[in-house]
Amino acid sequence: MRAVFNAPDRAEAERLFKAALESWRKEHPKLAAWAEEAVPESLTVFDFPAAHRIRLRTTNGLERINRELRRRTRVASIFPNPDSCLRLVSAMLAELDDEWLTGKVYLNFNL
Repeated sequence: MRAVFNAPDRAEAERLFKAALESWRKEHPKLAAWAEEAVPESLTVFDFPAAHRIRLRTTNGLERINRELRRRTRVASIFPNPDSCLRLVSAMLAELDDEWLTGKVYLNFNL
């Protein structure tokens, strides 16, 4: 699968994926059936410029958000009710959204 997602373009990725499917069908038919249904959706990453693919295929951005949420909710430690926790997390995410709108560019679509 690494070769599929490291392919230079979508056509090559689809060719490599079909070859992998054929090799899996004999020994792992359930895996092949699942992959045939699920993986083509993942190939949409090839619709973006090559410079964006590395950032799009990782979860680094989500991991960073989760770390920040944990760090800031740990300070409060005990919430009186679920609504107070929701208010804090919502405010933090709204602040993060504002930073993304005005801060550094994560993906530049003007390539």
